[in-house]
Amino acid sequence: MPEPIEHSTEIEVRYVETDQMGVVHHANYLVWLELARTHLCASSGFPYAEIEKLGYILMVTGAELSYRKGAHYAEKIRVTAWIDQLGSRGVRFAYRVERGDELLARGATEHVWVDVSTERVCRTPEPLREPFRKLAGKIRSLARTEG
Repeated sequence: MPEPIEHSTEIEVRYVETDQMGVVHHANYLVWLELARTHLCASSGFPYAEIEKLGYILMVTGAELSYRKGAHYAEKIRVTAWIDQLGSRGVRFAYRVERGDELLARGATEHVWVDVSTERVCRTPEPLREPFRKLAGKIRSLARTEG
């Protein structure tokens, strides 16, 4: 089975994302991770808006970030996202934030599938199982969301 599919999103740091010294505020990295994650979902053939139209959402249950170097106003950065773990009810995405070949941050977000009509955690929706398996490639399962 192939390795997980990675999707990279290019971002130009906007002035509004920085402090007075031109350094990106740490909270903005989460926004960038979300952007990369939604682009990754779209590469499965299911843009996130389509997932919502099916009546499901991926609710965030956890987020982690490890910062190495700061990004600055007007720099071009790349955020790469991939599925790190896939379970029957959840998914963990992993991320790299880079400026050229320089690693600025690593991160991960954990999510569970929620049926909007019942507002309850559910198994991965049937139409999304195979597309997400293809994105995940050969990875370990997310044991705590199995079952």
